[in-house]
Amino acid sequence: MIGLRDDTDSTLPPPPPLSQAPAMAARIFAPDGLLSTYLQLEHRPQQSHMGRSVAKALVADDPLLFEAGTGVGKSLAYLLPGIVHAMDQSRQMIVSTHTISLQEQLQTKDLPLCRRVFSSSPETAPYAAFKSCVLVGKSNYLCTTRLSHALADRASLFTDDEYGELQRIAEWAETSETGLRHDLRPPPRPEVWEMVSADSSACSRKHCDGERCFYQRARARLRAAHVIIVNHALLFALINAGGAQAQGAKRDGKGVLFPDDFVVLDEAHTVPEVASDNFGLHLSSYGVDRMLKHLFNPRTKRGMLAKVAGPEITRLVEDGLDASRQFFETIASLLLAQRSVARLREAQPVEPLLEGPLGALERTVAKLADRMEEGRQRDEFLEQRLRLKALQAGVAEWLERAQSGHVYWAERSGKRQTIVTLRSAPIDIAPALRDHLFGCGTSVICTSATLAIGGEMAAFARRVGADSAPAVAVASPFDYEANMRVYVASDVPLPSPQEARLALDALIDYVRFCTLKVEGGTLVLFTSYTDMRAVAQALESDFLAAERPFLMQGEALSRTELSKEMRRLGNAVLFGTESFWTGVDIPGDALAQVIVTRLPFDPPTHPVLEARSDAVREAGGNPFAEITLPEALIKFRQGIGRLIRSTSDRGLITLLDSRVLAKTYGKLFLDSIPQPRFERMTRADRETKFRPFPPAEPS
Repeated sequence: MIGLRDDTDSTLPPPPPLSQAPAMAARIFAPDGLLSTYLQLEHRPQQSHMGRSVAKALVADDPLLFEAGTGVGKSLAYLLPGIVHAMDQSRQMIVSTHTISLQEQLQTKDLPLCRRVFSSSPETAPYAAFKSCVLVGKSNYLCTTRLSHALADRASLFTDDEYGELQRIAEWAETSETGLRHDLRPPPRPEVWEMVSADSSACSRKHCDGERCFYQRARARLRAAHVIIVNHALLFALINAGGAQAQGAKRDGKGVLFPDDFVVLDEAHTVPEVASDNFGLHLSSYGVDRMLKHLFNPRTKRGMLAKVAGPEITRLVEDGLDASRQFFETIASLLLAQRSVARLREAQPVEPLLEGPLGALERTVAKLADRMEEGRQRDEFLEQRLRLKALQAGVAEWLERAQSGHVYWAERSGKRQTIVTLRSAPIDIAPALRDHLFGCGTSVICTSATLAIGGEMAAFARRVGADSAPAVAVASPFDYEANMRVYVASDVPLPSPQEARLALDALIDYVRFCTLKVEGGTLVLFTSYTDMRAVAQALESDFLAAERPFLMQGEALSRTELSKEMRRLGNAVLFGTESFWTGVDIPGDALAQVIVTRLPFDPPTHPVLEARSDAVREAGGNPFAEITLPEALIKFRQGIGRLIRSTSDRGLITLLDSRVLAKTYGKLFLDSIPQPRFERMTRADRETKFRPFPPAEPS
């Protein structure tokens, strides 16, 4: 991101007025407040508690961990006081979410509702003028300056086929309101889009028309916004790239992402994983290939160097491509021949084959830039030089395992498993978050329906470096005892290599029985793609015969599209794994049952989890008790939380993992279900014990 403010005035501004957030929170969330009086929304004491707690933390610039059960209305509880505080103090509120669905809810439902709340009273009416925007990465925007130069330089940059795609982008740009890549259908080809996206130093106020460039227009909206919505991945990527200081904040100034901002992290249970993913290396064979071919593609004879460099220079790119291919193939054969993910345990596993070619190319690009006059083209070449240097440094760090406290590994991906990626991540993310998030002198609010384990948030607080932050939990206002029934299959064999076939047969049998007994929709949650595909293969014809629509993760539709399709169909069976345990929101009979096929324990084979477990073990701790079990409990709470999303929802939680009965830790899982009663069943008695709710009457 390019800086969003010009701090050229050295005079001290007058102090901002006092924040009215606490007083307004009391006024809005009171039993006779604006929400209940003017909007006829049911008064929720839990929401009132959260709104007042958030306001207090914002005024004091304090952190806060707040678990709010489903149905509390946590979005309004942080948005309303946050908007008041942002406008009173001329500060920006960053709201970060993990899922697209929550971002869409904030944009299309919650923020418009906030505007209605503020508009309902003369006292709060000025706050109805708040401005909001969504922050997305620069590479998602079209830059009209780069587009015009690409059209002018098409002979040296594009083949005839690629030029046709460039023309399609140019035609779309004439009518697009946003210039965002995801609004162009079908999506643009990556190799063409990267030539015209805003992710370049050529897209700047120096080179671009602020009225025409989509990114520069978005940047202006961002500067004026009181509420900025972002996703966790981009938030932590930007923090890792310098955060508020990169945007002009003084070294000792407040702010996480922008100077003097404050942050709300919704769906905060995902923060440790997402932050770890963005505070390490991520260098792929595909990315290196694309970067070098951006300079010059030997096959098409096109690229940035095509017009300005002779054969001896373009040969350096070919050398780099050859070295890259050999380097990544060597890593694949050495580390990834038998598995798709492998931890790097010793430094220098292969020769640094990329060091020489990348160094020669970087020096040559620098010399070419030095010969150019000041302007857009020189800036682009200097930027490519920096990217080559960063790539060199990243590869060297990975080969040397240079950062203490980090774990390094390689992985294969892609449809044909041909992409090799070099990865690293902090073993303990808490120190980084303590420095770059909670240590920024500004309020950071973490909220989710699932932060606590056994009623305590200490484990989450330690994991994110917020050990001293106040922690508050309020329960859901929903009547789970009346609207949720819980069934546990006690005769499914315990997971083990010896019982694997019997356990899978039992899963198939129970999934068939339970889904066909429930007239509404069923979400079946798996922990293994292999199990999911095996059960799907066995049951798809049964669903077809029963005229039940069948949906499965990993086929044509995305998670968001699958959720929408399930809502539309009303009685579908949806099979999902990892990402479907959280963030799916399907109210009503379209989701009348959640089946948990296995408790969501992560296998201890991933390098990050393995390294964290090693660290706990070396400190004399128990990795299962301190890492594996707590994370499984959070994920389990998220999974069962998919069922009841409104006061009128009813449905079944069906557990097909008998470890909840056979293992001592099983009680922790049962206790985390908001319905305290459950019914055991076996294949011998399930016909009489398994009782779905009747479908809701049409309204």
